[in-house]
Amino acid sequence: MSAVVWRLVLAALSAGLVSGTGEWTEDAEDLVSTVDVDAVLGRTAALPCDVTPDTKEDRVYMVLWFRKSGGKPIYSFDVRGRSFNKALQWSDPGAFGPRAYFATVARPASLTLNSVQLDDEGTYRCRVDFKNSPTRNFQIRLTVIVPPHQMLLYDKSGADVSGVVGPLEEGAGLVLICEVRGGRPEPVVTWHINNAPASQYIGVKTDTHVVVNRLEVAVVKREDLNTTFKCRAANTNLVPPQEKTVRLEMNLAPLSVSLVSRPQQFVAGAAATLRCVADGSRPPAVITWFKDSRPFAKDKVSDRSNETWSISSLVLSPAPADHEAVLKCVATNPRLPARAIDDQLTLNVVYAPIVTLTLGSTLNPHDIKEGDDVYFECIVRANPREHRISWYHNDKHVTQNMTSGIIVSTRSLVLQRVTRGEAGGYACKAANARGETSSDVVRLRVQYAPVCAGATPLVVGTALDEALRVRCSVLADPADVTFLWQFNNSGESFDVSPARYGTVNGSVSELRYTPASERDYGALSCRGTNAVGRQAQPCVFQIVPAARPSPPRNCTVSAGNDSNWIEDAYPREEVGDTLVVRCVVGYDGGLPQLVVLEALDSRSGVVKFNVTANETDGVAQFLVPAMALWSSGSTLRLTVHSTNDKGSSDKITLHALAYQDPEPRTDGESGVAGISKAAFWAIVLTAVTIVCTSIGVVLVLRRRRARPPAKTQPPELQLNAGDSQYVVAFTLKPPRHAQPDILNPPPDGDPLGASCHEGSVGGAALDAPGWGGMDAPPEPLAPHSLALGIEEQRGLLSPPRPAASKQPIVTGTSTLGRRGHLIAEDIPGPESCV
Repeated sequence: MSAVVWRLVLAALSAGLVSGTGEWTEDAEDLVSTVDVDAVLGRTAALPCDVTPDTKEDRVYMVLWFRKSGGKPIYSFDVRGRSFNKALQWSDPGAFGPRAYFATVARPASLTLNSVQLDDEGTYRCRVDFKNSPTRNFQIRLTVIVPPHQMLLYDKSGADVSGVVGPLEEGAGLVLICEVRGGRPEPVVTWHINNAPASQYIGVKTDTHVVVNRLEVAVVKREDLNTTFKCRAANTNLVPPQEKTVRLEMNLAPLSVSLVSRPQQFVAGAAATLRCVADGSRPPAVITWFKDSRPFAKDKVSDRSNETWSISSLVLSPAPADHEAVLKCVATNPRLPARAIDDQLTLNVVYAPIVTLTLGSTLNPHDIKEGDDVYFECIVRANPREHRISWYHNDKHVTQNMTSGIIVSTRSLVLQRVTRGEAGGYACKAANARGETSSDVVRLRVQYAPVCAGATPLVVGTALDEALRVRCSVLADPADVTFLWQFNNSGESFDVSPARYGTVNGSVSELRYTPASERDYGALSCRGTNAVGRQAQPCVFQIVPAARPSPPRNCTVSAGNDSNWIEDAYPREEVGDTLVVRCVVGYDGGLPQLVVLEALDSRSGVVKFNVTANETDGVAQFLVPAMALWSSGSTLRLTVHSTNDKGSSDKITLHALAYQDPEPRTDGESGVAGISKAAFWAIVLTAVTIVCTSIGVVLVLRRRRARPPAKTQPPELQLNAGDSQYVVAFTLKPPRHAQPDILNPPPDGDPLGASCHEGSVGGAALDAPGWGGMDAPPEPLAPHSLALGIEEQRGLLSPPRPAASKQPIVTGTSTLGRRGHLIAEDIPGPESCV
């Protein structure tokens, strides 16, 4: 069609003479160009159409779009008499409808088609009419591309893998299958490993609508962990390709395990912390601790881990029994239990010896008798090894004595010909660098025939017709003892009837015995028998006549600080402030006796204190605190007597004492006015010298013993009391008591009371230092055998003060010596003796 004709058509259209839907024939137009356009289903397509005029003076009148199969326009763009932005646009509802829009802003201009459909595919023509230029025609072939609509990824078993494949073990094979459904044109399916193209895949085409691609990895390695495998399907560049990616997960066994700290030694009972580190396991390794195949409790273990390693800490407090035990930490992947690895350590535990004592294995502990050979074994476990083993019997160290049959070897103790004295508890001790340990005590029982439990013979005093219960106590093992009693005297010997005695317990027998005549005094003996044998030496009881004891005699007194021999036996502080009284004991009445000195208040008769002395070599000795004499503040009456199980002797009054203040004395000063204010009154110590009427203990009607010449005792005593020293003058008076039944008469020519000498009573001599005429003092009694008998002695250091005018004057540490007199208030005697 020529340009003139076309313009006439356009004019006719403008005049409404021709329809806008007129058909177009190819032979009437020339095509300018043909363009291929691809569009993705459902997306937007741009069909280009150049509307630029050839000259600047020309302009577009109309743009028409036709589909090749039809001759009518399916879209028009009319700008006649209008600007481009006010152009009239029309879209055939049967074709594009509202999905099409002609965009003139783009270069070239294009028909934009939204939501491309499969039916939109085809050939289109764009006709552009200009005002002056000839009409142009552009041909566009639109191809609609359909992307794949489904992609599947699964393993060789057909299980879908989404995101993660595995976990696989090291060395296993991997097969991944990618299946792509749909798509036009047919998509191209490829594999990428860690985003790099992979060549080890096999493409498999099943039909026209499905593409399958298979990826195979023969062996997966440890380094393949977390490798990504991507399947990609693409059939156009207009949209990104479809992809599915999976990551390879693996189960990996631990590569290494080690004990980080390996102490050279452990101390028994001391806590130590050990750490075990495992690496290379996925998932993290579980660490388990074992000691000689026995697992530790969970409260002793703490764990922590990350993706690379695991750390476990064990708090170990080893016991001696753990020495040389094998400590092991085992790292295990729970999913690969067969591939566990471990590290181990042999414990070196140091500890003090563990000692066990046993009686010899060949011995019967219940059948050991005197004379048997016994041995002990000391079993020692120690690290380091013990360097000393010692033995003990009843906590006393045992040393080797071949003569006594005691043989000590390294770990054994041998007792040859054992005796009952070697019975008791045995223990052994072992020492090493960690300390010394003792075994438990093992009791050695030595069975033996009965022996006397106490000293024998034993003297038993009794009177005629006095009922006795004589107890015979023996030591024996076993203690079940059968007793036999016998009696003998100078004229006869016989067994005592069993009806007269019985067994109190297994080892004690009691005999009821009453002497009826002098023939019944003699020796009772008992002998026991047990399962071991018969008692070798019987227990003997010498039955003798008994009575009350006789009173003491020849009592003498001296100041403690004047008795040099006493200081050899007693500490100076014990005797310095005391009066020492010694008496020769009288006849004991056939029984053990005690000698007692008592101080009584002469008015009330109350005992102020007493002192008891045990008899020692025929002499009783008393240490009387000097302060006790004046602490009572009243006149004291001193007595001495003896006592035994049969009663007490007569009490012999030694003296009745009263205090008399001495005459005042001055040393260059008149009265107390000349004394310094710092001076204080001192206490005048009054001491007593006690003399007991001499009573000789002799056999009645036998003989009389001559007395040695009487010696006089000095009339003064020097006594210490605290820091003070006193000079005491005394006068001796005879007692009023009658003589006892058994007399020791005074020497001939000096009857009792016939003469009076200073320092003596009734001819009873008081030798200086006053031991009753003996040439040398006997051995002193031990201090513990003397004791005050009153509570008031605790306050004896502060005696009551006399009136102020009668107190001695003390200046500094120097005491003015005073002289007191003892007044015999209630004792008769010649006045010339005062």
